[in-house]
Amino acid sequence: MIELQQLDQIPDGLLDCEAIELADFLGAPTLLHLQGKREPALFVTILLHGNETTGWEAMRRLLRQYQAGGGEHPLPRNLSIFFGNLSAAKAGLRKLERQPDFNRVWEGGDTVEAGLMQHVLSVMDERGMFASIDIHNNTGINPHYACINVIDPQFLRLALLFSRLVIYFIRPRGVQSIALASRCPAVTLECGKVGDQLGVDHAVEYVNSVLHLQELDSEPLHHEEIDLYHTVATVKVPESISFAFGDDSKELSLSPGLERFNFSEINASTIWGDVFGDELPLEVTGEQGEDVSEHYFSVDDGRIVNRVAIMPSMLTMNERVIRQDCLCYLMERYALPQELLI
Repeated sequence: MIELQQLDQIPDGLLDCEAIELADFLGAPTLLHLQGKREPALFVTILLHGNETTGWEAMRRLLRQYQAGGGEHPLPRNLSIFFGNLSAAKAGLRKLERQPDFNRVWEGGDTVEAGLMQHVLSVMDERGMFASIDIHNNTGINPHYACINVIDPQFLRLALLFSRLVIYFIRPRGVQSIALASRCPAVTLECGKVGDQLGVDHAVEYVNSVLHLQELDSEPLHHEEIDLYHTVATVKVPESISFAFGDDSKELSLSPGLERFNFSEINASTIWGDVFGDELPLEVTGEQGEDVSEHYFSVDDGRIVNRVAIMPSMLTMNERVIRQDCLCYLMERYALPQELLI
């Protein structure tokens, strides 16, 4: 079992640490509870992927504004921060080679990492939660957006505080926001690429805004307020297939310009790459776990093309991330139920 360390104040020197230094400074995954003027707590998770450092950069800056971190004012609300995969952060990686993904084990399982998340959940269940925010980065070129897993006014309003661009998904399973969604309004923030200061600024502003809320708005929405999309499929490269970008020596040579397709509607017959043979070298899984590969893609004269118009997100040229996670997700516009609209 992985030890969970719990703290009720910020240790001297913590806010001076870079993400790569947190493993040595804290020694274990840590749940930091800070007292504020209101309860229950806002729950924030950072570094579930060790190389996605915007969450820590945002929280260390935000905490300096308040008495808990040396600032002048008390926190407006209780705040609990979970520091996730610190060993991967030390190595500058999403996850270590033999680890499961820390954002795929929140719904239980027989791994020690799943046990750790169940411990975190049990602690937070006992303390109570106002809302949950999980902060991430993209590896590809993407806008800032928020993700939710429940179509509900409070979830939608919480997401819209970050961006009018909102994605609803129910897969992949085991992510933090799905586990938290049965407990409180929960969002995942996608804050652009690591090192982008605008992403840090945006996350600081957002978390600070949520800390100051007295209650979560549940008013219906105007349809002009939101650009809502639904993730309908996940695209992966099978482990057995060798691939690279612009390299014809591999079984799959992906087009080097794929990243530009993120959040753009792509017409049918758009080329995604070259392949040897007639077999489709992609696995495409629908939101119920079904194989939908042939609905979305085909091989046409040695080239992979999409068979229908689609909108991808999270396309990246980082080959390690593609292996550890996926090539991309496919989305479609989502129409809100009439009862949620003004």
